[in-house]
Amino acid sequence: MAQSDLNKLLTRERIKHVRSVSTWEEATEMASQPLVSEGAIEECYVENMKQNVLVNGPYMVLTDYFALMHSKAGEGVKEMAMSLLITDQAVDMAGVPVKLFLILAAIDNQAHIGALAQITTILMNKELFDTFLRGDVEEILKIINDN
Repeated sequence: MAQSDLNKLLTRERIKHVRSVSTWEEATEMASQPLVSEGAIEECYVENMKQNVLVNGPYMVLTDYFALMHSKAGEGVKEMAMSLLITDQAVDMAGVPVKLFLILAAIDNQAHIGALAQITTILMNKELFDTFLRGDVEEILKIINDN
């Protein structure tokens, strides 16, 4: 996957910033909505992501405040896609506070690896991670386009 492909997946339309949500389930639904609306994923994919957390706990929380929400590749996924929800107020996900909900919809076990590596590299940079947490969509898009 080319370096610029992340900016094709995480577009302005797929990034939302809100003050707060009531539950992590609501956050997952809200974060997924652009992908459902576009037809990239089906509602069953959203339900499967929520079920994964209920069954397996908060394993999708990769670092403080960041959850990489996903389910089984290909099931309910029409095309590879990503979307992001940023909340100002952390929401509890099975005992862990989360502010960034990145939805990863993979069509198979390989196609998403490049974009996932790219976003992971960005979020491992504390300064860039803090920019994501602030929720300035224009700044986030600039980071995505520059990396």
